[in-house]
Amino acid sequence: MQFLYLIISLLVVVADQGLKAYIINNYVAGETHEIIPGLLSFNYLQNNGAAWNILTGQMWLFYFISIIAIGVCLYFLFNKKYKNALFDTGLALVLGGIIGNFIDRIHLKYVVDMLQLDFVHFNIFNIADSAITVGVILVFIYLIFIADKDDQNA
Repeated sequence: MQFLYLIISLLVVVADQGLKAYIINNYVAGETHEIIPGLLSFNYLQNNGAAWNILTGQMWLFYFISIIAIGVCLYFLFNKKYKNALFDTGLALVLGGIIGNFIDRIHLKYVVDMLQLDFVHFNIFNIADSAITVGVILVFIYLIFIADKDDQNA
């Protein structure tokens, strides 16, 4: 069953890296194009930090955190004690997102961000960031609402 979750992670990485390759090959950094009027634009940014450009230029820290986070995700995905579809799906999304941004940091020395929601003032992000966010939300839903019940039923 863990194979399914690794496929989810792989799909996140492929989608993330595919869109980033498209952006790098077709846009100039700083270039913006409206994709869905009033809803979504591509705005190509090269992010040398984390969210909101915090810790700009601290690549060694991001390498370290990424490697640790990948290990933690894999540990919990393959640990028999923590078996729940919601939890595992969340971890798979987080894993795929971490790997997607880690590839950028290793290969480019920055993370490619391009998705801009035009109807709200929100940071520009990428598919990996979205997967991490959704994955963390799923893991928290599991931990807050389900984990205790799973422990009682075990």
